[in-house]
Amino acid sequence: MRAYERLLQYAKVYTTSDPESGTHPSTGRQFDLARLLVEEMKGMGIEDAAVDEHCYVYGTIPATPGCEGRPALGLIAHMDTAPAAPGEHVKPQVIENYDGGDVLLAGTGAYMRVAQFPELANWKGQTLITADGTTLLGADDKAGVAEIMTAVAYLAEHPEVPHGRIAVGFTPDEEIGEGAMLFDIPG
Repeated sequence: MRAYERLLQYAKVYTTSDPESGTHPSTGRQFDLARLLVEEMKGMGIEDAAVDEHCYVYGTIPATPGCEGRPALGLIAHMDTAPAAPGEHVKPQVIENYDGGDVLLAGTGAYMRVAQFPELANWKGQTLITADGTTLLGADDKAGVAEIMTAVAYLAEHPEVPHGRIAVGFTPDEEIGEGAMLFDIPG
């Protein structure tokens, strides 16, 4: 599975955090993505993949033979989405071979106009992924989660690639400033 395919899958999981909850994680729905990621990692052979009671996901890829002395590498991203815009019922739009013009947000009829967002023109010919305008997409940071999971899948499929120990971590509640609160750094 390619990274953008994972992003499309993860974007549909409702993970909006709540700054008023007083709990950690701030919303139980963040466990939905956490459990999905743990199952996906276990399917890739990461035997110690787990989610803790605070919704932090951890897993490690052991060093390849002969690389045990190399420094460990940590890969981390957050699973929650910002509460500033709706994050439920996300409908991603995939625009292949983008023509460089204004982008219709099909859910609202609004446009992202190149005049307002001139950097859009830089992506002509590329594939764009947006929300439909009724919700946020959640690419901050589900795109990071997707990239990490794609890298992990690559390493699982290519055991000949030498590397030191790789520690993977996904956090809840980054969007409300609490993502690192209970992260198990020594672990």
